[in-house]
Amino acid sequence: MSIAKLRYSDLLDAFEFVSSGAPFDGRAFIDRDTGTIHYLSPEFDFEEEVPDDLETSDRYVEVPHKHDLDLGHNLVLSFVEQELPGEYETVSEFFRKKGAYGRFKDFLNSRNQLERWYEYESRETEKALRLWCDENAVELTDDSSVA
Repeated sequence: MSIAKLRYSDLLDAFEFVSSGAPFDGRAFIDRDTGTIHYLSPEFDFEEEVPDDLETSDRYVEVPHKHDLDLGHNLVLSFVEQELPGEYETVSEFFRKKGAYGRFKDFLNSRNQLERWYEYESRETEKALRLWCDENAVELTDDSSVA
């Protein structure tokens, strides 16, 4: 099996595209031979020729959704547990209804913690993506913050 090489920023763009909606709304595949990323979406026409064997060949690896890497609300709760432990129950209550992330960000903003959250989220996302790359024969040519 070949090892794909791509820039971290390109992987992050694909990851954010995949994670911007519900799982399987948008998908991205990395060509292990060339490092090319192929995007699929029922909502967008990317005007690129998609390989016929994209979903069946070992040559391609699908970029994970944030939920596949446990970077959804569990990441929020980990952050709160570390940074605002007295607010754990308050924040966990947000996730029992729709609109949780909006309420969470408003909550953080009111406590001047929003920037800290973004830094934490970015750091943890990069760690998770690097681990995923190691497990899936994807080599990053570094342009990221954490080496």
